[in-house]
Amino acid sequence: MLKYVIKRVLLMFFSLFVITTICFFMVRLLPRELPIEKGTEEIVKARYEMLGYNKPIIVQYFYYLKNIFTGFDFGTSWYIQYNTPVTEVFGDRFLPTVLVNVYSLLFSIPVGIALGIYAAIKKNKWQDQVVNVIIILFVSIPSYVYAFLVQYIFYFKLGWFPAVVHPLANAGGTYFSWAMFHSMIPAILSLSFGEIAGLCRFVRAELTETLTSDYMLLARTKGLTRSQATVRHALKNAMVPTLPMIIGSLFSILGGSLIIEQIFSIPGVGVLYLQSVQQLDYDVFMFDSIFYTLIGLTGGIVVDLSYGFIDPRIRMGAR
Repeated sequence: MLKYVIKRVLLMFFSLFVITTICFFMVRLLPRELPIEKGTEEIVKARYEMLGYNKPIIVQYFYYLKNIFTGFDFGTSWYIQYNTPVTEVFGDRFLPTVLVNVYSLLFSIPVGIALGIYAAIKKNKWQDQVVNVIIILFVSIPSYVYAFLVQYIFYFKLGWFPAVVHPLANAGGTYFSWAMFHSMIPAILSLSFGEIAGLCRFVRAELTETLTSDYMLLARTKGLTRSQATVRHALKNAMVPTLPMIIGSLFSILGGSLIIEQIFSIPGVGVLYLQSVQQLDYDVFMFDSIFYTLIGLTGGIVVDLSYGFIDPRIRMGAR
C-alpha cells in the first residue's frame, strides 16, 4: 500500500510538471502588451525584470519555477486586478465558488441516494420507471439549459429568486448572509440536477445487484424482513463503491463551474479562468491551470485510496 501511494504521488507531480510546462509555453507564445500606469513605471519595470518578461521563453519558465519554489510567488495580475499578486486575486474568488458547490452537494447527495434506493426497491415497477425517466432527462440536458429554465420559472414567472447572485454590497457585505444564500438558490439547483442523476443511477445499479445476491437470500431465510436485510446488509455493501464517487464530487467542487458561474454572475474561480484567457493575464491563467490540474490529480488518488480504506478486502498495488 505504501509503495502504491508513493508511486501515485510521484506520478502526480510528474503529470503536474508536464501539464504546467505545456500550459506555460502555449500561453506565453500569445503576444500581448503589458499595461503601465503613470507613476508606477519604475515599480512595474522592476517587477517585469524579476518575472523575466523581457527574457526568452525558456528563461521566463526558469524564473517562474524559481519564484514558486523560493518565494511561493506565482506572479502578478496585470489586467484583471492591476499589479496584484495572483494568489490574492484567486483567494477573493475562491469562497463563492466553494459555497455554491458545497450547498449544491448538501442538497444533491441525500436526494440522489434516496431516489436511487427507492428505485432499486421498486425495481421494474412504475415508480422505478418514473425515476429512470427523470434520470435520463437530468443526464441528457446540459446544466446551462437548466440554468435558463430555473431563471425563467423562478425569476421571470414566479419572482421567487433574483436572476443572478447578489453582489456583496447587496448582501450585507458577507457571503454567509440569508440574502446571499437566497440569491444562490437558482445556481444551486442548476448544479444539483446532474449530481442527483449520477448518484441516483449509480446507487440504483449497485443496490439492485446487492439485493439479488446470495447473502441477501440467506439473511431472509434467517428471519430478517426485507427492510431489515436491506438496511443492515444491502445498503452497507452498496455504499462501498458509492462513497468514493461522493469523495470525488467533494474534490470537484473546488474547481467550480465555468458556465453556471457565468450565467448567474458568481464571482468565482470559473469566471476568473475565463477572464484570464480572454484578457491574456498570463500568471492568473497559469495559477488557475495549476490549481485545476492539482485538484483533478489529487482527487483521483484520494478516490482510489478510499476504496482500500472503506473495504479492507481491497488492497491497492497488490499483485
